[in-house]
Amino acid sequence: MGGWLSFQRDLYDQLPLILAGLRKTLELAAFISVTGFCLSILVFYLTLSKYRLVRSIVNGYISFFIGMPLIVLLFLMYYGLPQWGIRLSPFVVAAIGFTFNVAAYNAAYLKTAFNGLDLSQMEAASAQGFSPFRIFQFITLPQVLRLSVPALTNQVIGNLKDSSVSFLIQYTEFFARVQELAATNFQFFKAYLFAALVYLALVSIIVLLARMLERRIHIPNT
Repeated sequence: MGGWLSFQRDLYDQLPLILAGLRKTLELAAFISVTGFCLSILVFYLTLSKYRLVRSIVNGYISFFIGMPLIVLLFLMYYGLPQWGIRLSPFVVAAIGFTFNVAAYNAAYLKTAFNGLDLSQMEAASAQGFSPFRIFQFITLPQVLRLSVPALTNQVIGNLKDSSVSFLIQYTEFFARVQELAATNFQFFKAYLFAALVYLALVSIIVLLARMLERRIHIPNT
């Protein structure tokens, strides 16, 4: 019992720093979710290009960033680039690295959803004079996004959880502050249990919001 009371006191003492770290975690997770999503739409659009070279380059991009371990990419940018005279802040490194990684995964989800569409509607729109971009904008993309909500939601959850690795490049987010708390009193189990519960609560909120979104965009069978 005394151990829990001691841990609570230390937690209370460091709560301002922990909350500041949590804010930085949420900022990073939100930023990479938005930028990764926006870039993924462009990448997905290019996968539909009529030019084989463009499709090959974009598919290579997707394969590269899906195959590249995220931590390797972050280390390469944060610890490797300074040897070439390029020094970026931890947030910039995390933002760039995560964005390219997330965009690759999201584009793969969108392409999978596209493969399940009825292409006859695109052909009908083309026959009526719609440009390829207009077909993408008004027919392809809305359907693909609706079908990809579960996968995109899982990616947002992954973004939140994966943001914890950014402490390895000196970005003092939530998990980094929990590490400091654990180092203060050596009560690692309690500190990491606290971190796990916070992450679980945040993931539960994301899942709840995603389910609300799915209900709003659901199209009942007729």
